[in-house]
Amino acid sequence: MPNRLAHETSPYLLQHADNPVDWWPWSAEAFEEARKSDKPVLLSVGYSSCHWCHVMAHESFEDQETADYLNAHFVSVKVDREERPDVDAVYMEAVQAATGQGGWPMTVFLTPDAEPFYFGTYFPPSPRQGMPSFRQVLEGVRGAWTDRRDEVSDVAGKIVRDLAGREISYGGPEAPGEQELAAALLGLTREYDPQRGGFGGAPKFPPSMVIEFLLRHHARTGAEGALQMAQDTCERMARGGIYDQLGGGFARYSVDRDWVVPHFEKMLYDNALLCRVYAHLWRATGSELARRVALETADFMVRELRTNEGGFASALDADSDDGTGRHVEGAYYVWTPEQLREVLGDEDADLAVRYFGVTEEGTFEHGSSVLQLPQQDELFDGGKIASIRERLLRQRATRPEPGRDDKIVAAWNGLAIAALAETGAYFDRPDLVEAALGAADLLVRLHLDEQARIARTSKDGQVGANAGVLEDYADVAEGFLALASVTGEGVWLEFAGFLLDHVLARFVDEESGGLYDTAADAERLIRRPQDPTDNAAPSGWSAAAGALLSYAAQTGAEPHRTAAERALGVVKALGPRVPRFIGWGLAVAEANLDGPREVAVVGPTTDDAATKTLHRTALLGTAPGAVVAVGTPESGEFPLLADRPLQQGQPAAYVCRNFTCDAPTTDPEQLRTALTR
Repeated sequence: MPNRLAHETSPYLLQHADNPVDWWPWSAEAFEEARKSDKPVLLSVGYSSCHWCHVMAHESFEDQETADYLNAHFVSVKVDREERPDVDAVYMEAVQAATGQGGWPMTVFLTPDAEPFYFGTYFPPSPRQGMPSFRQVLEGVRGAWTDRRDEVSDVAGKIVRDLAGREISYGGPEAPGEQELAAALLGLTREYDPQRGGFGGAPKFPPSMVIEFLLRHHARTGAEGALQMAQDTCERMARGGIYDQLGGGFARYSVDRDWVVPHFEKMLYDNALLCRVYAHLWRATGSELARRVALETADFMVRELRTNEGGFASALDADSDDGTGRHVEGAYYVWTPEQLREVLGDEDADLAVRYFGVTEEGTFEHGSSVLQLPQQDELFDGGKIASIRERLLRQRATRPEPGRDDKIVAAWNGLAIAALAETGAYFDRPDLVEAALGAADLLVRLHLDEQARIARTSKDGQVGANAGVLEDYADVAEGFLALASVTGEGVWLEFAGFLLDHVLARFVDEESGGLYDTAADAERLIRRPQDPTDNAAPSGWSAAAGALLSYAAQTGAEPHRTAAERALGVVKALGPRVPRFIGWGLAVAEANLDGPREVAVVGPTTDDAATKTLHRTALLGTAPGAVVAVGTPESGEFPLLADRPLQQGQPAAYVCRNFTCDAPTTDPEQLRTALTR
């Protein structure tokens, strides 16, 4: 019989709806039940494409004996970290403080007042490699709860006090200058892997936000080393197994330093960020590889992640059926030489083996290989390779597909909107701009209420109950601002303004200028989460600083500019020390230092050919964070267009920066120069 999760919208929670565990969703009622029955709470946090979450579910939560023990002695609460990033952040901070590490599944034991007292991640069904079994953990926690309640209360109280004392303290509400950004570049150079691209060792994550900083730093200063690190890293990733060489799109990370074997799940946020990075790399260098990867990644998102409602699903699973009924990581993506021969015949299979770096012993498990594009001297016939790709892709489509998490997360859709709008504009792909518009329309129709408060998630056209957090407001505003620049439709600027007004009113710490991840009127947790570091995606803090800065450049809104600069104080403090973990913050700081530049393109109509040329030239400018407005002088949709007449009846572009404007120009070449110097 299904448990209480059967009525949830989260695919992750629904995966547990048939467990024999009597799960509760995160709710006041669950904690009330714990108080009433005098039981501790088991909080289990994960997400739908998490491999070890599936393993623990199969080993423990689907096991009747374990479920009976849990149901008798605990109130069990299941949380999708993607739906409730606030709950996840607060307890992950406690786990990391107590154990020095964290991850998912996250397993935390709480008092009925939601105070944590024992922590872990994955627990096996029987003792293994120094880890206790899950049953042993449950028995130990139950024993402590029953026999040593005072000790448990003391531990929980101390943890909550320690968390409350971990307030972020940073230099002050001042944006970083030349010195801090140069120090951040030096720090990245020290951690750079010159042989393989990327930063640090294994596992290696795609550093999309750091690459944005490197591209912007190069554009502003001409630093060749910054561009070289960005180019080489992008090439290594695109040639590696982390990139899907048949279908496009990137996996979550590489388990090795060489980008060969990925952790196969594909996340919307990674692909949105990387699509935009490769489009920006092409804009800076004209690289054909960057162009191909940007377009293939955009096509992957539209083809495999777009939902019937027009939004973008959160993720594709790492695991899928290997054809024998077993769920195996990577089964959908890997190939043996024998499988290649079956599809392609001997001659073309030999070619594919060389081209994709497939080996007899395999680069992955059980003799299978992840397809790559190794650097080699051999010249390949482009037509033949295209035919091989097509046949392999067709054959792959007959394999059981990885599961898809159909949940629409507002923040990640905001990132996808920005990427698709810009990629569509750069490469003359109006279908990609339409896809961005479709997702933006869904967010406005379904996720925004009458006060422009945003809901975190929806699924199948049904909006979720969870309030948006800072990254939702900020990333959706970023997407809408990109859409406004690309389409010339001022309504997207207006919607971005509504969202950013909420940021100023409900998320800013007036004293310090810092930002909280949850609104002032959000559900009270044991602490109000606040994390400025950029990890898998921009932190809400960095994303808000960027969107506020762009909005201020578009509108001249002084409160937004001031809030952005105050928020960048944390980048001044952290940028020189931990540049890898504040990449988007550094990219925003580059835009702030450059102006950012404001470009107004006016024409008799937006369909006029000369206006279109100037508009496209403006969008292709590499000046960090430049904003673009396009329209007729009398349109009134963009403040930047006010009092900007045509020049002798001709379309013209106006470039301004720091309250100073260049002379208007009708010449695309002059405009290009103004936006690249």
